[in-house]
Amino acid sequence: MPANSTPVSQRETYNPSAWTRFLWWLSTAEKELLADCVVDRNRYAIVGMTVLGTWAFATLAWTYFFTTVSSSLLAAVALGLFMGGIVLTIDRSLIKGINRTNKTRLIPLLFRGVLAMTIGLFMAQPALLYLFDKEIHVQVSIDNEQRKKQKLQQQDSVYYTARTALQQKKNALQLQLAARYSEVAASRDAFIRETDGTGGSGKVGLKDIARAKESEYRKLDAAYQATEATLRPQIQSTDSALAAIDLTIQQEQKAFDTLLNDGFITRIEALNHLVKDNASVAFRYYLLVAIFLLVELMPVISKMLLPSGSYEEKTILKEQSEKELAGNNDRRELALKENYNQTAFEQDIQFIKEFFAAAESERRAKMQEKFQSWKESPTTSFDSVWEEMKKEVLSKREN
Repeated sequence: MPANSTPVSQRETYNPSAWTRFLWWLSTAEKELLADCVVDRNRYAIVGMTVLGTWAFATLAWTYFFTTVSSSLLAAVALGLFMGGIVLTIDRSLIKGINRTNKTRLIPLLFRGVLAMTIGLFMAQPALLYLFDKEIHVQVSIDNEQRKKQKLQQQDSVYYTARTALQQKKNALQLQLAARYSEVAASRDAFIRETDGTGGSGKVGLKDIARAKESEYRKLDAAYQATEATLRPQIQSTDSALAAIDLTIQQEQKAFDTLLNDGFITRIEALNHLVKDNASVAFRYYLLVAIFLLVELMPVISKMLLPSGSYEEKTILKEQSEKELAGNNDRRELALKENYNQTAFEQDIQFIKEFFAAAESERRAKMQEKFQSWKESPTTSFDSVWEEMKKEVLSKREN
């Protein structure tokens, strides 16, 4: 606003304090016009206070948000101030666009309301994380344990085919070895019963039948030892492969555990789980969201609810007068330019006339000279003389 906007008839001047001027600046009011509006001074100071509250809330919320994603407190504070400044700029643009002429327009107000609600919803998230910090950390621990179980299940499903094949191979080898061992054990028991008289012959000692059973037992035991020597390395190899798979799963699980954290998204998920599973938390969550939305909407609501006063009227009249003055100045400038062009046109016409008048005698002399040269040269045609005359004597018209 220009400094000379104060009426000439004014005798007493209101000097607002620096704090009041700052509140007026927050409310996007022109202090040169508002200083004379006694009632509207307080109204716009109130609007400025609401903008200040939203600005402070946005700065704190964004600062806390950046502390969850950055280890540097200085960087978090700097980024919080930066984002708070952006929110301040948006709020000032929103309330600047609300005036007496568009308070009843639904589309602009709806757009401003949606924009304010979007900003408010996002700013509410860091504030809620701060208020429910202890509960969220407990839920984060539970969620991380659940993630570990899910990761382990996924790993088991990945290695299920290979592990099943190895386990089946091991079981088959063990069954084959156990079957051979059962034959050896049965032959040994038969030999022992035959020697102690409990067998089929009922004779004690190494008799013919007992010796035959001993020989059968020795053969089966030798065959078992050979089979064990063949199958045992295969079983051990299978065990090693299974152990390698288990080790791989453990290493991948440890690597996954190091990735678990309590960052912003993890806390948001934990907060959503708390809201979903706990009715008391859900009630307070939605209540706080409504309060934070109200904080963000305060500047727009206050600007819409406060009645229009003399400041609005002065703003409209001042804008109209400036438009009229700008239009008048433009018309005067156009008139000056037209007058300049007309005067230059008239003087150029006079100059051209004088130029041709001064050159008339010289052009005639040049023409007589050409005619005399034509008379003295019988080989020169009239057309060639005329062509030279046009080039040297006649003027060329402007395009």
